[in-house]
Amino acid sequence: MKITIGITGASGAIYAKRLLEYIAQDKQVEKIALIYSQTALKVWQHELNEEIFSHKKITLYDNQDYFSPVASGSAKYDAMVVVPCSMGTMGKIANSIADNLISRAADVMLKENRRLVIVPRETPYNLIHLKNMEKLILAGAHIIPASPSFYSRPENINQLVDTVIYKILDHIGLENNFLGWGEEF
Repeated sequence: MKITIGITGASGAIYAKRLLEYIAQDKQVEKIALIYSQTALKVWQHELNEEIFSHKKITLYDNQDYFSPVASGSAKYDAMVVVPCSMGTMGKIANSIADNLISRAADVMLKENRRLVIVPRETPYNLIHLKNMEKLILAGAHIIPASPSFYSRPENINQLVDTVIYKILDHIGLENNFLGWGEEF
């Protein structure tokens, strides 16, 4: 699989970090295109106090690089996750405003009927947010709010974050070992 990860300036850099850690180790994943906004870099450094995750499978693309492979459907990336997704970026994607590589790559995923997962990290939602989510769902995207679950009895922040990550992995077609509701923990 070839996967694109877009990281925006919403709070929740830990979600992007944990997702990158998982997919970089997944044998099904051959390439990861990573794009982040300028604000995302600042939020990542503020929240995690470290550099953006890197791995041999990851190719970093500038958010203004429209000549990158993910700007075209012909590159045939299998899935894209925008995590965390700011409401501004979600609004651009919902309204097909491709003014940067993250929103263009997401638009490509929608037009090519490929998997697009949006992970909004905002609360509370207003009516505009909800209408943009509705547009995206109708266009074929998956909305997975960064709302962790507790039925697995997470014992630390990473286990709590992983309850969201496992849902993302499910929706982009990668196997994981998370036990669902009613299964033995």
